[in-house]
Amino acid sequence: MNNQSGISYIKDHKMSGLAHNIHKDMKTIQTDAISSLMELLQSMFDGIDDSFFELANGARSNNEQNRFFEAMREIRIQRKGIESHFQLALSNLFKTPPRLKHTNTQDSLEEINAETLSLVQEDALEEDVATNTMITKARANFQGQLLQIQARMSSIYSPDNKDETANPLDPEHICGAFTKACINLEINIREKLIVYKQFDRFVMSNLGDIYERTNKQLIDAGILPNLKHQNKKSRTTAKSSNSPGAPIESGGSASYSETLDKAANGIEIFSQIQSLLANVRQQTGTGVSAPSSENVHFIADNDLMSMLSTLQEQIPQQTIDDKTPTVINIRDALGALLEQQNRTSGESSSLNQVDEDLINLVSMLFEFILEDYNLSAPIQVLISRLQIPILKVVIKDKSFFAKNSHPARKLLNALAKAGIGWNDASEKQRDKLYEQIHTIVHAVLDEFNGDIQIFDTLFQQFSIFIDKEEHKAKIVEQRTKESEEGRIRSNKAQQTVEDIIKSKLASIDIPATAKETIQNGWSRVMFLAYLKDDKEHRWQQTTDTLEQLIWCLMPHTEDKARQRWVRIVPGLLKEVKSGLQEVSYNSARLDQTMSDMKKALTDAFKQQSVTAATKSEPENTYNTVDEAQQESASVIDKTAIQKQKEIEDAAIAEHMLKVDAIETGSWIEFSLVNGSKFRCKLSTKIDEADCLIFVNRMGLKVVEKTRRELAHEMRRGRVKVLEQGLLVDRAMNSVMGNLRKMSGTAAQ
Repeated sequence: MNNQSGISYIKDHKMSGLAHNIHKDMKTIQTDAISSLMELLQSMFDGIDDSFFELANGARSNNEQNRFFEAMREIRIQRKGIESHFQLALSNLFKTPPRLKHTNTQDSLEEINAETLSLVQEDALEEDVATNTMITKARANFQGQLLQIQARMSSIYSPDNKDETANPLDPEHICGAFTKACINLEINIREKLIVYKQFDRFVMSNLGDIYERTNKQLIDAGILPNLKHQNKKSRTTAKSSNSPGAPIESGGSASYSETLDKAANGIEIFSQIQSLLANVRQQTGTGVSAPSSENVHFIADNDLMSMLSTLQEQIPQQTIDDKTPTVINIRDALGALLEQQNRTSGESSSLNQVDEDLINLVSMLFEFILEDYNLSAPIQVLISRLQIPILKVVIKDKSFFAKNSHPARKLLNALAKAGIGWNDASEKQRDKLYEQIHTIVHAVLDEFNGDIQIFDTLFQQFSIFIDKEEHKAKIVEQRTKESEEGRIRSNKAQQTVEDIIKSKLASIDIPATAKETIQNGWSRVMFLAYLKDDKEHRWQQTTDTLEQLIWCLMPHTEDKARQRWVRIVPGLLKEVKSGLQEVSYNSARLDQTMSDMKKALTDAFKQQSVTAATKSEPENTYNTVDEAQQESASVIDKTAIQKQKEIEDAAIAEHMLKVDAIETGSWIEFSLVNGSKFRCKLSTKIDEADCLIFVNRMGLKVVEKTRRELAHEMRRGRVKVLEQGLLVDRAMNSVMGNLRKMSGTAAQ
């Protein structure tokens, strides 16, 4: 069987008629699967082009930029060849499917030990790790679909040995086909790993649809049609997503969560909301109930939908594009339309109580949206224009209140989430995000005719746009993060080296040449060692060398000390010279520098220390007296400053805890002294430097704060942490909580 084509085997099957049909179906499956994979591959190449262009634009040096541009050029040249090789390899997989290796990625990595590591090139090892990661992730994500395909494929290709799994669409084979197609791609390993990441993102992560279609085609062909595989869902996850005990937003959230947990559908939830509204009307005497007269004709849903469309058309365009967010009083507007119709027809028509309650509920939801501080004002304006379309939706489909997956609800949540980091630009029409949200809103207003499918279409369209924008932002943010971490670590290294050298040289007098070499030469050696300490562990060694050098530059009279001096100086000079060569310090005159250093050390060895000791005593006495006087003179000032600091520390202690509780990825709004505001995201916390880096929605750094600085800003009311929960959920939480308070029926 191994030497025989799988398709040939099918042709030679005893049941020739069935085999012919299977062969035909397999050809269809092969064509469809390969066509889908090629489409994904083409999307990947388009994405790679954008990625390398972004990386080149953000490069830190010309050399790095040229490398990215060269990689982009090489990929463009090789693209057609890679696509052809990939397609041919996939076709060969269907002709003769290789047997699946039941090996574990972890096992394969464990086999690479210290002895075999030297036999594997570092670049090849990185490629293997990248491809194994892709394969493992894909198998985990599509486990159920893969098991079905493998069982069905094995029944075709290996009917006599079901344990010998044959699947041409296994992630290992698809990934292997791509890596072989890229074998002639002449780019560095760093750029090649970027290509693999794009392949994972665009191809491997989207295999689910291909597997689903393939299984359906195999079932239609009669290949194990009764084979089932059910994915086991985690009870813990399911419970946590619906449980009242799960973390929920504040403002009456438990009420809505409990209602949602107990209700089977949107109608049940709406019934409970109706009960709350009735209690509010009864206890407060507010709200207008629908008339109960037998002579009153209640408006049907279709007629109400038509009236809402008329009302929407009557809203002037300038109102839709107005800068001020407003909730339309739909009840009064509909009342005016009804009154006009009643005068014309002579009938008495009115809204029924259900429609009244729906109108009131949607109005309350949009009132919350327009009061929601977490949305920037321009985005609030746009979302507020969807009030009438959303009312149309809930009249037609009350599952809006219960299903997070409802198309209209998903679109609202997506628009709000995308707009949380939007700052009020001076020219909004030039901002891609604002323009996209504006387009989506107007598409709903212009095209929604009762078919809720439009919300799903627009959601998919908006999701594609947001995914692309977020991908670009993540690349920029990662580079920003790496750059800031490197800068802060460099600054800390510089400051640490300066402090150590300053403290070591503060109380001694050494020759100017030696001092110059230490401050400007050996400081560079220590700086480099500090930055590389995680890998090379040389920081302590360079510090010890500095201490030994300073000790040797001091005069010593004791025999034991002088013997030690003679013993360590030769090796010390070699170590100092090696370090200075490594950092290219004064390379043209390094020999002269070392000669001067040797002379300074020799002079120090010959010098008698008696004079230095006698001179130091009166100076120390004078300094001690002078310092005592200064300390005495400033004790009152120090005490006052210390007390003030203690008061300040106590005042911001609570805010420091709040700062520590802010998680990376949280959105923050800063208020400036001049009254302007801007929004940014906490990108990273650098603990060793007590530093927090904030970026805008494009991933660019906008501000840097220490924990204490941010706590001070928070104490002054200039910092607000924005909530990122789903908009409709937060709105329902708030409305349900308020209704319960107003009706006097607190949630138990």
